[in-house]
Amino acid sequence: MSSGPEAPPGYRIGLLGGSFDPPHEGHLHITRQALRRFRFNRVWWLVSPGNPLKTRGPAPLARRLEACRALIGDDRIEATGVEAELGTRYTADTLAALRRLHPGVRFTWLMGADNLMTFHLWEDWRWIMETVPVGVIARPGAAAKARLAPAARAFRRHRLKGAEAARLSHARAPAWALVTGATSPASSTAIRARGDWP
Repeated sequence: MSSGPEAPPGYRIGLLGGSFDPPHEGHLHITRQALRRFRFNRVWWLVSPGNPLKTRGPAPLARRLEACRALIGDDRIEATGVEAELGTRYTADTLAALRRLHPGVRFTWLMGADNLMTFHLWEDWRWIMETVPVGVIARPGAAAKARLAPAARAFRRHRLKGAEAARLSHARAPAWALVTGATSPASSTAIRARGDWP
């Protein structure tokens, strides 16, 4: 069984999950923000076999991984199909498996602010919040609404604000931070709608 990329004990690794159907500049933008603002050693893109909340299946995994690797161009970022290799369907199961396979590695779950608004619909979302730190990156038009999301309200006492966000990768869960700044308007949905990802 694969355990994903190499990860020495003590490493601080951000995990950005998604279908990456297709990957685009917006994914790179929030990843670079996360590396800088949360002080990770690495970020892994967890390219999912499929999103349980979406009815339409994505492009083949091998094609999406190839497109991710062609786009990245940064040694600190690695695209991986570890969820398919582990056979996990839900984020909570993936996190449990990675924590078991990489004892001593400090994982943080990453998402765009738009995902935080529906996070309470995820399987075992409270367990995720209570088990690993969660880093939320602003997306166009979503940051203000994200602060009012059910998950944000439920864990409001555990939010690291302002300069505190820099210690997220070292924090003990539950801990989460929402960082704002310049955003990228790139969208996989829009790219598919234009026919640029046949």
